[in-house]
Amino acid sequence: MKLATTMVSLNLQPAQGFKANSTDSSLEIGACTHPGRIRENNEDCFLVAPDINLFLVSDGMGGLACGEIASRLTVDSVLEYCCKPEAGAMPTTQRAEGLSEPSRRLAYAVRMANQIVHRTASEHAMHPGMGATVVALQCSGERLSIVHVGDSRAYRLRKDDLQQLTQDHSFVAEQMRMGHMGMAEASASNLRHMLTRAVGVEPDVDVEIDEETLLEGDTLMLCSDGLTRDLSDRQIAMVLGEAENAQQAATQLVTLANEIGGGDNITVVVVRQMPKMPKMLSRIGRLSRWLSGLGS
Repeated sequence: MKLATTMVSLNLQPAQGFKANSTDSSLEIGACTHPGRIRENNEDCFLVAPDINLFLVSDGMGGLACGEIASRLTVDSVLEYCCKPEAGAMPTTQRAEGLSEPSRRLAYAVRMANQIVHRTASEHAMHPGMGATVVALQCSGERLSIVHVGDSRAYRLRKDDLQQLTQDHSFVAEQMRMGHMGMAEASASNLRHMLTRAVGVEPDVDVEIDEETLLEGDTLMLCSDGLTRDLSDRQIAMVLGEAENAQQAATQLVTLANEIGGGDNITVVVVRQMPKMPKMLSRIGRLSRWLSGLGS
């Protein structure tokens, strides 16, 4: 089984007047995508832009080439907007009050992508029902901005605790949150993949925005639902925790999902916040001096 591990948009060209931040050496990054064992085409698209610490997964919908177009438009539009120096942040609304400018800016970029995908679908009769999910995160020091629409997800592994950072915008997930459906019923439902929000389906979209604190040793994962259809949280946590590096984690997760099912496209982006060596060496030095003092 051949796995595609080439990262999309690695050759990031900043817009004129925009000075890209230097790549954060404390972040270890890996990515992998595969069409799965049943589908011939891959409607997933992902972005790894380390110069601005921006990472994204988009899962296209609409069938045939439509999904591929929608996810690619979403990725390219978000990247282009985030690289524009003249682009403003998302206007402050009640939902966005108290959030940082990077978070509001990223959410607004998704809203702009929504308009582009919707307009493209409207102008081309061959692309009816075209849309996409999106989950994106951007690191700014210890602050983590997360935005999403649909059922592509963001997770964080902190020590041994795996936490889903996003809530699916799907009919079944919302029924479960309201207490109208249990886990067993949801898993068996024919409506479990019906989305309540998607990029490009309507002229405007409600973008979910969240902020988290990024700590040393944290592992972040973005994925399309092709991964979570086949793997449990326990399996995901085990691979993320035991893999030697971020790329190995991404590749192993995609491989395992294919071995178990592979009924859909599978995409994974893994970002690890590595421990800061100077601080670790400083601690070791202090410990060494303290031990030497005990022996004198």
